Amino acid sequence: MNTFEAINTRRAIKKFDSTYKMSPEQVSSLMELTILSPTSYNQQNWRFITVTDQLIKEQISKAARNQSQPSDGSLVIILCGNMNAWKEDPLRYWKNSTLEKQEYVKNALHTKYAENPQNQRDEAMRSCGFAGQTIMLAARQMGLDSCPMVGFEYDELAKIINLPEDHLIVLMIVVGKASEPANPRGGQLSLDKVVFENRF
Repeated sequence: MNTFEAINTRRAIKKFDSTYKMSPEQVSSLMELTILSPTSYNQQNWRFITVTDQLIKEQISKAARNQSQPSDGSLVIILCGNMNAWKEDPLRYWKNSTLEKQEYVKNALHTKYAENPQNQRDEAMRSCGFAGQTIMLAARQMGLDSCPMVGFEYDELAKIINLPEDHLIVLMIVVGKASEPANPRGGQLSLDKVVFENRF
């Protein structure tokens, strides 16, 4: 499968084959691809909770308003943002670069995020968005299906995963094998409704 085919065939699957189980090697391969996703200043501020334990998946399904995808899918990935990644040993983000580059990035991170929680939050949302698309397309390339989800009770899910205070949950993605195909697409807007050349 090539990239274009993965994009065209990726759908939000609502019914998963509960008997299909991904191997640890598949999960590891998927996450190794995921962490190649871009982040501003290479701060890698996403944090991923991978859940394969059936009891925990069932708790997540309950927190997801009793939707079946988390309990029936093989893997649940909860994408979280670390709001303090910008200041946690920031030189490591450019450890393969010059000391000058490392210091430049450290100072730039401080300038952008130190006094601006909104920037911290916005960056976490962007980073997890990039990573989420990587997960779904990589899963499709692996012959798997996925479903991005934001329909859950935030506080309940936070308790289940023991979310640190300086982190936020952005979304979760269920990965596995579809037990039935997705519904037809609801209807895509035409390009002229959403794409504008040079300016609005």
